[in-house]
Amino acid sequence: MSSAAVDIGDHNQLARSVSNSLNLSTSPTATFHSLSSSHGARNAAAAAKQLKPFATQDIKVLLLENVNQTGRKILEEQGYQVEFLKSSLPEDQLIKKIRFVTLEPEDKEVHVIGIRSKTKLTARVLQEAKNLIVIGCFCIGTNQVDLQYAADRGITVFNSPFSNSRSVAELVIAEIISLARQLGDRSNEMHQGIWNKVSAGCWEVRDKTLGIIGYGHIGNQLSVLAEGMGMVVIYYDVVNLMSMGKARQKATLAELLDAADFVTCHVPELPETLNMIGKEQFQQMKQGSYLINASRGSVVDIPELINAMRSGKLAGAALDVYPNEPGGNGDYFHNNLNEWAEDLRSLKNIILTPHVGGSTEEAQSAIGVEVSSALCRFVNEGNTTGAVNMPEVSVRSLTIEEPNHVRIIFIHRNIPGVLRRVNAILENHNIDKQTTDSRGEIAYLMADISNVNDNEIRDIVQDLEMLPGK
Repeated sequence: MSSAAVDIGDHNQLARSVSNSLNLSTSPTATFHSLSSSHGARNAAAAAKQLKPFATQDIKVLLLENVNQTGRKILEEQGYQVEFLKSSLPEDQLIKKIRFVTLEPEDKEVHVIGIRSKTKLTARVLQEAKNLIVIGCFCIGTNQVDLQYAADRGITVFNSPFSNSRSVAELVIAEIISLARQLGDRSNEMHQGIWNKVSAGCWEVRDKTLGIIGYGHIGNQLSVLAEGMGMVVIYYDVVNLMSMGKARQKATLAELLDAADFVTCHVPELPETLNMIGKEQFQQMKQGSYLINASRGSVVDIPELINAMRSGKLAGAALDVYPNEPGGNGDYFHNNLNEWAEDLRSLKNIILTPHVGGSTEEAQSAIGVEVSSALCRFVNEGNTTGAVNMPEVSVRSLTIEEPNHVRIIFIHRNIPGVLRRVNAILENHNIDKQTTDSRGEIAYLMADISNVNDNEIRDIVQDLEMLPGK
């Protein structure tokens, strides 16, 4: 697929004739705009103002799952049409909503969608999203999106890999202390009018060993916080990583499980991490140890966790994620959601939270800024820096000092001969900037061409659309 951004006259017919191809930087429904109406005035402090050669109000954005207002504000300030929903949607409803957003009477299909962790953007959903060009995951994980299918359709996906790391780390610290002191049980008893002052099985966390599985951004911060409380920190990761403070890396997961008083999981959802903590791993853990999972619901075998709790192998556990999670708030955590839910709820000294690891005002605000800014850079400039399923390509913005320029975005299969044919199409034009990169089977080319007219733009787009591997 290809895309162009250009500052030329008002040519309605041209815009409509190439709207299916010009889906990054030109209005998908209306006209090309003259210089006086196309560029934004928000970067007034900048010496060179960014050229915005399309009608931003024609970009339609659908935000689900109560995306933070900071992110919504950034998108609205761009002039995009933004529809906001507080919950996720089932697949059929989501398809209908993506294709028929209730904003304007014509051309209602969504170009940008923002989600968190509950919305599932499957191949079926993406196949029906004819105008969708970019997805923003306002969270760390992207396993709720079919990334390969999105890439195959030229749909770029962004996420926020860092912004909620501190919030998750703090939650884990709170759970470590709460489990060590059985605070959940004591609180529940007091709510029932029961006074039960006990010290048996309650511990300080100082000098206890914390085992971190997955020493990424969250694991790093957790390591520092735990050491600050006097804990001994060990970690296991599939790659060798430099430790923070006095933390020590273990060569195998079994070594970590054998040594840790508290085990906490911080790994992505991958085939390799499915039931990563199961019967064998529980047997390897210390008697009376604790398990915390704030990563992905598929990482821990919950029925085996229940067995380990009932047998006394584990003294406590805290879960923030589950294999199946409801799409919204309500009375849903029962056996019809997960067949073991009521057994899990019946256990003592177990903390169950509804996937709130990153649910703080600070984290959600930072995520809103990070992801919405990435979406705007992509829509306005074609910038893919930070994309999780596309090559990362960026060039400087076109400015008002560069009239009659066009930016070509061409996403294609990474096969021999395509780049040569692209350059053959562009060889008779003045290319100011050009860059390309590939990621697996997908290649992403960006080129700025100067001194072009609308007929030449039409010819370029049509020629690019005819290339193999598009």
